[in-house]
Amino acid sequence: MQNIVLVHGAWVDGASWQSVYRILDQRGYAVSIVQNPLTSLEDDVAAARRVLDRQSGPALLVGHSYGGAVITHAGVADNVAGLVYVAAFVPDIGESVTSLLGGGPAAPLQLSQDNFLFFDTGRFPQAFAHDCGPSQAAFLAASQVPIAARALGTPLSQAAWKSRPCFYLLTTDDRIIPPLVQRQMASRARAELWEVAASHAVHISRPMAVADAIDQAARNTIGRPR
Repeated sequence: MQNIVLVHGAWVDGASWQSVYRILDQRGYAVSIVQNPLTSLEDDVAAARRVLDRQSGPALLVGHSYGGAVITHAGVADNVAGLVYVAAFVPDIGESVTSLLGGGPAAPLQLSQDNFLFFDTGRFPQAFAHDCGPSQAAFLAASQVPIAARALGTPLSQAAWKSRPCFYLLTTDDRIIPPLVQRQMASRARAELWEVAASHAVHISRPMAVADAIDQAARNTIGRPR
């Protein structure tokens, strides 16, 4: 079986991949989904590595948003055949998610007393998921998973994109990571680039486009499903 591992970003959980999972599963891929604790970059990388360790062969590692930082670090594992960034951050060694945005937040955020970042629920639908249905966007806002502030500010010590084939799905209507920033990161990583008119929540609003990109990347790295 051809293995695909999906890594979510901040303010969502692994269930956000459900529609993408179903499409890839129907196409014959063995798909695993990482549940990031979002407590630190180190914890999230460890969660990804635990799932990678369970794969029976080479795997394509896919990250959305902050999940791009996770796969950039975890992707140095021997069984990672390639990296797919979906509207995701692509840090270099010494860079963090925060530094890639010039030190400022990518969204209207609220800091809890124990230093976890919540997305402003009132602004979540239009900022994060403006092409999702109103009820779906409202549910995403209400069910958001906060992320530890230190996770976004931790510099990376490894950059797997320097030694792995890379692919990038750029979201042209993104209000979290500006398309220009996405393009610059993809270019630096020499990633094969695709574009889709979608919000930051592209894996929820446009699952077929995301699945098609992952499928193409898989065929270029781990081969077509049997």
